[in-house]
Amino acid sequence: MQYFNILFSLFNEMAPYLLLGFFFAGLLHVFVPRSLFSKYLAKNNFFSVFMAALFGVPLPLCSCGVIPTAMALRKEGASKGSVISFLIATPQTGVDSIMATYSLMGLPFAIIRPIAAFVTAIFGGVITNRFVKNDADNITKNTIMCADSKTQIKNKIAAVFKYGFVDILQDIGKWLVLGILIAGLITYLVPESFFHIFAGNTILSVLLVLILAVPMYVCATGSIPIAAVLMLKGISPGAALVLLMAGPATNIASILVIGKVLGRKTLVLYLGSIILGSIVFAFIIDYFMPVGWFTLPISADMMHHHNSFWYLKIVAGIILFVLIINSFMLKYFSNNKKKLAGINAYKIEGMHCNNCKINIIRILKTIKGVKSVEVNLRDGIVYIEGNPDEIKIKEAVSSLGFLFKGKTGQ
Repeated sequence: MQYFNILFSLFNEMAPYLLLGFFFAGLLHVFVPRSLFSKYLAKNNFFSVFMAALFGVPLPLCSCGVIPTAMALRKEGASKGSVISFLIATPQTGVDSIMATYSLMGLPFAIIRPIAAFVTAIFGGVITNRFVKNDADNITKNTIMCADSKTQIKNKIAAVFKYGFVDILQDIGKWLVLGILIAGLITYLVPESFFHIFAGNTILSVLLVLILAVPMYVCATGSIPIAAVLMLKGISPGAALVLLMAGPATNIASILVIGKVLGRKTLVLYLGSIILGSIVFAFIIDYFMPVGWFTLPISADMMHHHNSFWYLKIVAGIILFVLIINSFMLKYFSNNKKKLAGINAYKIEGMHCNNCKINIIRILKTIKGVKSVEVNLRDGIVYIEGNPDEIKIKEAVSSLGFLFKGKTGQ
């Protein structure tokens, strides 16, 4: 019961800010034209890197969804530096995760987190442009990232709510729930003095968190309760920021895809920028900023007692819980297989979120002979109507970082 009480408190504490963040994310998705991204990212200069970081910070894309989006930008003509800048900035933050960071970790963390992502992204993009040749491999001017909200969505308000409260939750709902469950377990099982051995030793605590954070998959929002609870257990604010930066921006899947599509040298610069940036900002927080700025607005006692606006948070928690259940039902239990005759079905590995789906559809529709495209994320199947060249399909899918497995009998 104590464990469930902790989960209940963490979930309700985040719920109002998450709902507000999801709404803002829907507004960004519907009303910001996608053509803006490719328009400003093509040149091999500082401005394109700066704009890529600026675009990436507020976007609510997880580290899964940002990869095909970034690869699509690359095919649109974006420089490697701007692609790396986008890859570093985007998964670390987002309007939803910034709001959630404020709810559990306070205003200073909510401010410094996007700043750290922005600065690190610019650094990574600049050194990539400096040391990696910006060749024209796989670049095609086919407006993959063109804005479709004006032409395909008649009711924009409905589109805002669908993206903010259905599509995003389908993408990050599992990781948000997992993050809260892990945070609850840490709170319940780990002794209060466990991390006190790292007190005053930022280097040791940062290295520990880096070892855990770099290979694992955790979204920007799901990392927040884990980081907050680790701080409650005694880990330094700087080390907590390392988890918030390195956890969402790196994982085994993204490392493999970036190395394959952009090259090993680019991958090394990408990982080095994130690791160096997180270490630098960890030291800045722990040694050059007032300790009082990073006192958490929640405490262990708040896991067991009511706090301000408790009933409002409960209502928000109920709404968020219903939305998560709805997203799980739609993603894992709906029967959305294509039933039309004459459809070619292809198995594609690596599709996990709605942004993967969007980019797959956009790039396949540019292939000659493709009449329509449907994507079943649950089964990893793409249904194509028409008579396109299968080699072209494989090339297009592989360019986004997915694994083309060929035709399937489904």
